[in-house]
Amino acid sequence: MTTLKDLMAEANGVVEKIDVAKAQELAAAGAMLLDIRDGTELQATGKAVGSVHVPRGSLEFAAAPDSPAKKPEFQTDRPIVLFCAAGGRAALAGKMLKDLGYAEVYNMGGFKDWVEAGGAVE
Repeated sequence: MTTLKDLMAEANGVVEKIDVAKAQELAAAGAMLLDIRDGTELQATGKAVGSVHVPRGSLEFAAAPDSPAKKPEFQTDRPIVLFCAAGGRAALAGKMLKDLGYAEVYNMGGFKDWVEAGGAVE
């Protein structure tokens, strides 16, 4: 049986963890900032300026290259910087994106990290 600990270890092994400064640098160079928090979390705190919001539960449908609901922002050769509330969902989602063929995927951690580093919020 696979445990959550196993899933997290595997995800953290393939999705590079970066800090907010690196996330901002990547975004300035064209990477997508991807907020995967739930809508209620987004409503309560706002979102990083310029980020795309897709709740974790809908991510496969929005990102899978063969999905009829694929969002045009998702391009397998475009770097993606994920964040959630604390970083756990972002790691798991990042591994899933890599499994779907996305080449460059990063975990920035939590939205609180963005805010604490002075990242702009809307």
